[in-house]
Amino acid sequence: MRSIWKGALTFGLVNVPVKVYSATEDHDVSLHQVHDEDGGRIRYKRTCEVCGEVVAYQNIDRAYEDDGQMVVLTKEDLDALPAERSREIDVVEFVPSDQVDLLTLDKAYYLEPDSKSPKAYVLLRRTLEQTDRTAIVRFTLRQKTRLAALRVRGDVLVLQTLLWADEVRAAEFSSLDEEVKISKKELELSSSLVDSYSSDFDPESFVDEYQKELRTLIDAKIEAGETFDVKETFAEEGEEEKGGEVIDLMEALKASVERSRAKKKDAG
Repeated sequence: MRSIWKGALTFGLVNVPVKVYSATEDHDVSLHQVHDEDGGRIRYKRTCEVCGEVVAYQNIDRAYEDDGQMVVLTKEDLDALPAERSREIDVVEFVPSDQVDLLTLDKAYYLEPDSKSPKAYVLLRRTLEQTDRTAIVRFTLRQKTRLAALRVRGDVLVLQTLLWADEVRAAEFSSLDEEVKISKKELELSSSLVDSYSSDFDPESFVDEYQKELRTLIDAKIEAGETFDVKETFAEEGEEEKGGEVIDLMEALKASVERSRAKKKDAG
């Protein structure tokens, strides 16, 4: 795997340098649109609706539209915003793991310790396990501020981005407002049906049948010689940046606890 980001986990005065890796990957077969007569690729051009000209990327601005009014935001406008470029993953709070709604979980990333000694990394992992807590963190990735849950998966810390509260839609269905009577016998039969299907979950036993058959179809066409010669190039992502250094762990822990207690005392 190739790391996509380097930085440091911080809680209190404790600093844990880490490398970030995408925890998942898409195995769907990628298909292009082509002309049915000669197999030529169908390309989409960035055409201006006003003048009809094809516009280069460097001449494209962003805009916001509302009630028939448009506000154009130039590159200079967006660059002037106070975008966060920190290479730190800041722990905001530690919450009971069962309080994190599964509906809010989004993209997952693995964290690898990025220092000579993984002691601080292992300490944080074991602490989360022992306390059954999930760390809620805030960090910046690709110019966007993100909220995420930091949890343990086996021996690895996993960072899973969270949807913001206003991105989760409320489930309001009038059909569920009416009272429904369920008899004891119906519930027993339903439970019996559940028991008959009960098993331990093994994700590797499930296969995407559509993608499997699509791959078989493509291989058959290749073997039959139904192909065109094409050349494609792919752009590489930019270089990674370096993360932070670890400070003395015990001293950082002691200082962080003392500072936290002082804040609570002042607040009280």
